[in-house]
Amino acid sequence: MEPMTTLANEFRPKGPQRIKRRRLQVAKALHDFITDEVLPGTAVPELQFWADFDAILHKLAPENRALLARRDQLQTQIDGWHRDHAFEPFGAEAYKTFLTEIGYLQPEPEDFTIATGTLDPEMSTLAGPQLVVPLSNARYALNAANARWGSLYDAAYGTDLLLEPSQHRSYKPIRGARVIAFVRDFLDKTLPLATGSYRDAVAFRVTAGELTVVLSGARSAGLRDPGQFAGFRGLPEAPTAILLVNHGLHIEIVLDRTHAVGASDPAGIADVMLEAATTSIMDLEDSVATVDVEEKVAAYRNWLGLMTGELSAQFKKSGQVVNRRLNEDRYYTAKDGSALSLRGTALMLVRNVGLMPLTDAILLDDGSPAPEGIVDAMITAAIGMQGLEALADNHANSHCGSLYIVKPKLHGP
Repeated sequence: MEPMTTLANEFRPKGPQRIKRRRLQVAKALHDFITDEVLPGTAVPELQFWADFDAILHKLAPENRALLARRDQLQTQIDGWHRDHAFEPFGAEAYKTFLTEIGYLQPEPEDFTIATGTLDPEMSTLAGPQLVVPLSNARYALNAANARWGSLYDAAYGTDLLLEPSQHRSYKPIRGARVIAFVRDFLDKTLPLATGSYRDAVAFRVTAGELTVVLSGARSAGLRDPGQFAGFRGLPEAPTAILLVNHGLHIEIVLDRTHAVGASDPAGIADVMLEAATTSIMDLEDSVATVDVEEKVAAYRNWLGLMTGELSAQFKKSGQVVNRRLNEDRYYTAKDGSALSLRGTALMLVRNVGLMPLTDAILLDDGSPAPEGIVDAMITAAIGMQGLEALADNHANSHCGSLYIVKPKLHGP
């Protein structure tokens, strides 16, 4: 009978098939994804990519190991201090002195400035909500990207914003009336008219680049702040949408008298759309569990699809198959008559894993697994270049040629 160790080895799962690139042993699934799907959309030659990847990993992996060893040393010293002082009153100054002595706390550095280059307004001047979503789920990722615009009617009707969430699938007119009244009050507060209220609106017109709201009783009013009118869709005398702006965020009043809601509305308002999530973090860290190479590649592939605009997800909703894709940009006529377009999707960032995890998706020359945070940085940046090579494309993520990568857990100087 053969030794048990031999039998155990026969049933031990085999590691992924690997391809050698310079000193790296790369799992075939990852190698083929990068070579066949990622690099063709960039200006980076394949041989140069792998040579650079090899150099970066073999330079930074030892530094990463040394930093983590230093982290373990500090943690051991801190644990020991707490054991030694477990039964003593806590003294903040003594503790601070100890942390300074071991190098955990360091002197405040001198003031400095840092140049970040050209940033999209969503990252520099425009304040708005941000979503974090697992990149491993294509449907969720698309939902987060498309959350740039949302229906205020739907938000008020389908949640507990005003009252208990509706438990009924069919439309309830009384609930709907409360939602419409709430939205009119929102418009009055956020985009006030010079006189009157949106509750009395019966029509919208654009005349000489200015918005006129026709009110009941043969009255009309403009905006208290005419600068809040940004544009429209359709004909000036019969617009299908009115675009307004408040604190840099846009609000679209949708006009459609053939719509189920607009048909019963005196002004034909079918919906009010808000510009909401201006940015979204596509997460490879806390909200995902990508353990093996195939799972990691699937998440990378979703990031690639977001950058190229080709990602889609099919699912069933109310018995119907829905095919979800990235929203198109939104087009209007500006108040001066020129063409105006707004993003249809949130500006997307990608969050890498921290510096502690290791991945056997790539093995170094000594056979050790590569730091996953460095692997993430290299691959998500290469994928992000897809969006930079086609800035004129409707789905270009950055309109100024920037790439946004979140590197977590980097605390301290």
